[in-house]
Amino acid sequence: MRTFNVARLLFALFLFVSFSSAWPWPPSIQNLEGLIHRRADSDTKSDTSPAETGKSQAAKTGDAAKTAAKTAAASATAAPTSQRASNTKSGTTKAAKTGAAKTKAAATKTQSVDPRLPPGGINMITPSALAPTSYYKVGDHVTFAWNYTSLSVKPSKVDVYISCATNSATYTISNNATFEPTAKMVWDSKPEASGTAPLLVGTYTLVIHDASKDITAVPQAGHLGAYDQFTFGMYTPQPYTPLSANSPHQAPGQQINSTSSHILPIMPTAAAAPNGWAPAMKAFLKRVLANGEDTKSAIILLETEFPRMAGKVSAGWVDKIRRGEV
Repeated sequence: MRTFNVARLLFALFLFVSFSSAWPWPPSIQNLEGLIHRRADSDTKSDTSPAETGKSQAAKTGDAAKTAAKTAAASATAAPTSQRASNTKSGTTKAAKTGAAKTKAAATKTQSVDPRLPPGGINMITPSALAPTSYYKVGDHVTFAWNYTSLSVKPSKVDVYISCATNSATYTISNNATFEPTAKMVWDSKPEASGTAPLLVGTYTLVIHDASKDITAVPQAGHLGAYDQFTFGMYTPQPYTPLSANSPHQAPGQQINSTSSHILPIMPTAAAAPNGWAPAMKAFLKRVLANGEDTKSAIILLETEFPRMAGKVSAGWVDKIRRGEV
């Protein structure tokens, strides 16, 4: 009985297998088979050993570390560059603002000058502008002192020199002198100190102007204009000449008679007033003589002050004025 049951079971199993192999599979089962095969292939390809997996992960970790290091270095380099750029930009902005402020201040200062104001000028202190014409010997130290008038914009530097129209020469006293409200300078008029053309007997002009401008520039309101209003005279003392160099034994007031050896007294002659003489000339001579000038020097000064009297004034006339006889 048991044998019969086993035979029946085997026969049924045989029939089932035969039937299953002969029956066609539906399309869904076939697709599932392809998916199963592809999954198997993918699993086969990804099937690696733990050692290989560790090496791959280490390589990936090393690459990540290198990338992080490069990123940190780039950030460290970029930070100072960015800071320098920021500082440069800040400095440029500050300089631009400062320059703009200075330009604005200069423009405001220029605009603040009333165009109706007169140009700045010079007021002579030594010698006084109200005093008569001054005369100096060539070789003397001549002192000039002055202050400024109507000056709204002060120059930083000034040029001071002497001009002579007779020989068209200039004699520098100071170039780029620092501006001072009250200035004083001394001119050494010795020929070797002047360093240019020799000083001649004649009239000279003191010139003062802003060193930053040309002397021919048009004067502006409130600004220092070129000053050339003060004139003075220079002269050269004449050497003393004896009355008679050929008669060392001749006494004053005597002359030798050409026809005999007798000494005859000199008869004083009255000196007549020169043609064109004026009271102002007498006052001028008295002042010059009071300063200790000799007769010849006094005549030179007189002819310099009054050119129309050149060659008309005698020594006798000057001596009479010295003695108060005129």
